[in-house]
Amino acid sequence: MSESRDFCPQCGDPVAERAEPRPGEPREADAVLCDGCYFEDFDLIDAPDRVQVTLCGRCGAVHRGNRWVDLGAVDYTDVAIDAVSEALSIHINAEDIEWGVEPEQVDETTIRMHCTFSGVVRGTPISEQLVVPVRIAKEVCDRCGRIAGGYFASILQIRAEDRPVRPEEASEAIEIAESYVAKKEQDGDREAFITTVDRSNEAGPNVKLSTNKLGQATANRITDRFGGTVHDYPTLVTEDGDGNEVYRVTFVARLPKYTPGDVIVPEDDEGPVLVTSAHDRLKGKRLLSGERYEASHEDGTTPDVEKIGRLDDAVDTTVVTVEDEHAVQILDPETYEAKTVSRPDYFEPDDTVPVLKHGTNVYILPEETV
Repeated sequence: MSESRDFCPQCGDPVAERAEPRPGEPREADAVLCDGCYFEDFDLIDAPDRVQVTLCGRCGAVHRGNRWVDLGAVDYTDVAIDAVSEALSIHINAEDIEWGVEPEQVDETTIRMHCTFSGVVRGTPISEQLVVPVRIAKEVCDRCGRIAGGYFASILQIRAEDRPVRPEEASEAIEIAESYVAKKEQDGDREAFITTVDRSNEAGPNVKLSTNKLGQATANRITDRFGGTVHDYPTLVTEDGDGNEVYRVTFVARLPKYTPGDVIVPEDDEGPVLVTSAHDRLKGKRLLSGERYEASHEDGTTPDVEKIGRLDDAVDTTVVTVEDEHAVQILDPETYEAKTVSRPDYFEPDDTVPVLKHGTNVYILPEETV
C-alpha cells in the first residue's frame, strides 16, 4: 500500500493511502490515523464484564429477551457458549474472524469462558484473548408456573352414548391426547400442555388442557379414531386486561353407542351383525352369511338394534363336520351337543372355530379381529 500525502494527526507519521469510501458511505473517523496509532486503542472484540443466563429449573428452557425458549438445557456449558456468542460484538472493520472458547466450570452457577479471537484488520493479522464470566440463574418459566399452579383453559370429557367408556377406549383416547400435545410441544408450542388426567369418573375420563384450541383439536382426533360427535360448552370465567371476555370451554367427545366388536341384531330378520365401523353410520358383517351390513343414512350409528354380545365374548368350539356350503356342524360350547349352524362365507374349515352363543343360537365369528 503506497503512502499518501496525509499525515497522522496524533504522531505525524505518513498515513498509508486507503481506498475512498463508496458514494453514500460515511468516511471512518479513524481512517486518518496511521496503523500504529489506530491499533493502539483498537479492540477487536467488545464484550460485557459478565453474562447472565436464566434457565427454568424445571424444564430447562432459556430466557431470551422477553420470552422463554425451549432447549431442555442439561449441559449448561453449551448454553453459556451460545449466550457469550450473542453478547459479543466484533469490530466492523475485522475480516476473516475465527474464534475458540475453553469453558472453565468454577461452581454450579458460574462458568468462565476463555475466548480467543483472530482476524484481519487493515491487512494486518490481529488476535485477542479475553475471559467472560457466565452466571447461571434459575427461575421457573411461565409455562411451568402455570402447570404447577394447576392452570387450564379447557376440559375434555370422553364419554359414550348410553354406555360407559370401556377401559381400552379410555386408554387409547388418553394416548391420543398425550401424543398430540407432545407433538405440539416438540414443534415449539409453549402454550401446549396437559394439566391433569382424571380416570376416576365411571362414565369416562376427563382431561384438563392448557388452551381451548388444544381441547377442540384433541376432541376431534378422538372422534376421528372412534367415531362419534364433539360438543362444546363455554363458560365465562373472567375478562382480560383489555376487557375481552375469557371463556373456559368443556369439550365432550361422545363415542358411538355401538363400536367395532359389538354383535347386534337389526330389525330386518337377517340375523346378527358383527360391527366393523361406527363412523357416520353403522357397518358390519352378517354372522349367518358373511355379507356386508350397512345402516341407513337416517339411522346413522344408532339404528334400532339389540346388542347380544361382543367379539371379546367369543369362545372356541370343535368343528364336527362341514355339511355343505351353507351349513356346519359344531359342538355347542355349553352343552357339547352337536349342532348344525349357518356357514358364513368367511368360515375356513379347521378343527376349531370361534363362536358366540346367545340363547339357544350359536353363531360362527370371523377369525380375524375387527
